[in-house]
Amino acid sequence: MRIALSTGGGDAPGLNAVIRAAVLSATSRGWDVLGICRGYYGLLGEDDIIPLTRNSVRGIGHLGGTILRTTNRGNPFHFPVLQPDGSYREIDRSGELMENAARLGIDAILTIGGDGSLSIGQKLHERGMKIVGVPKTIDNDVSGTITTFGFDTAVNTAIEALDKLHTTAESHDRVIVMEVMGRNAGFIALHSGVAASADVILIPEIPFDIEKVCDKVRERDGAGRHFSIVVVAEGAYPVGGQESVLGDSLPGQATRVGGIAGRIAWEIQERTGKESRSLVLGHLQRGGSPTGYDRLLAMRFGGAAIEAIEQQKWGHMVALQSPHIVAIPIADVLASQKRVELNHDIMRTARASGIAFGD
Repeated sequence: MRIALSTGGGDAPGLNAVIRAAVLSATSRGWDVLGICRGYYGLLGEDDIIPLTRNSVRGIGHLGGTILRTTNRGNPFHFPVLQPDGSYREIDRSGELMENAARLGIDAILTIGGDGSLSIGQKLHERGMKIVGVPKTIDNDVSGTITTFGFDTAVNTAIEALDKLHTTAESHDRVIVMEVMGRNAGFIALHSGVAASADVILIPEIPFDIEKVCDKVRERDGAGRHFSIVVVAEGAYPVGGQESVLGDSLPGQATRVGGIAGRIAWEIQERTGKESRSLVLGHLQRGGSPTGYDRLLAMRFGGAAIEAIEQQKWGHMVALQSPHIVAIPIADVLASQKRVELNHDIMRTARASGIAFGD
């Protein structure tokens, strides 16, 4: 058996732990393992294909990032090609990818990624490629799994930042608005905001009324608490409005969501007279070493993925359904995006604690 590993989409703490577990599990079975560099670029001749051995994954489990590198561009079904006039057009290079995989003697591909990478994996599977997926996203928005590796690390990074913002906000009687990642899901904002005692949490699942946000700030001011902490998911948007975007995206890349924190801070200052500041936590959430929980989950995913390949569960993704790791059809995973359940006990606890959601 010869398998190949691909890491696509945004990086997440724990990717190297998945790679390490998969390589060790595969080589213990006597299999050959290849690494496809930068998503699927390596299989398209745009980057390298490298051998992965026990030596090449030694000591990488605690490292952030991915030794294979990654990209959120280069979808082989919609590959961007630069034209003489400077514009781009998309072409289908999936056939070329499959031919190259066959030429290299690759029997199966282990794709490690979020919904975008899993969508590509499902299409390749439908064309006859033997695919097994591992869910990867700090946003925790992949359906079918209780959580994804990288999420816990991102939440802890946000909590650490919020703890520090509390002291400076209180010292200056300021409102500080911190923007976290999550795109169309509010899990990072919700979990970090509740754990770090934020006063307002704004998530994409609940369109916010800025006046309700300001009411919370005024309420705290009237109670002698002259500062407020607002956590906002990058995809949050006002009632009747749209999510904030950051300029034009690169060809083949999803629209870049973000910039909402600055707008909210300006609105709060204009409406309440309270000095307000904003902070975009950004890619700090993706970087650094994974937490112990994420390392273990990533190792479990990597080992379970090799078992799924051994059992020929093609077109399946490994998932955490506590207390076990199971394999579920990727098609079922892609049928819906996981979002915050508005009646979840974390939401109920947050509201009972006095946290406002702008509704």
